[in-house]
Amino acid sequence: MLVWEFETAAKKRNVCVKGRVIFNSTSPHLHAVLAGMGLTYIPLDMAAPHNADGSQIRVLQDWRPTFPGYHLYYPCRRHSSPAFNPLVEALRHR
Repeated sequence: MLVWEFETAAKKRNVCVKGRVIFNSTSPHLHAVLAGMGLTYIPLDMAAPHNADGSQIRVLQDWRPTFPGYHLYYPCRRHSSPAFNPLVEALRHR
């Protein structure tokens, strides 16, 4: 069973969702909803193009959770991997 988190400025709700299809990544959620399989709970930036062209609509818009941003902890930059700096830059510009 999955839990979807909803919040407004004054309230928070956790709703247990019993779905017939469960995916372990976000992309299949989008493909399923575009195929007409029901509702999905995905990041706004993934849904935005489909909302803009009218193929999908947002529901429960007043109850969307806020996203405070990414948080990254690293103990020392001196011994970072070659992939570390591009990752930090990509997250900064999101």
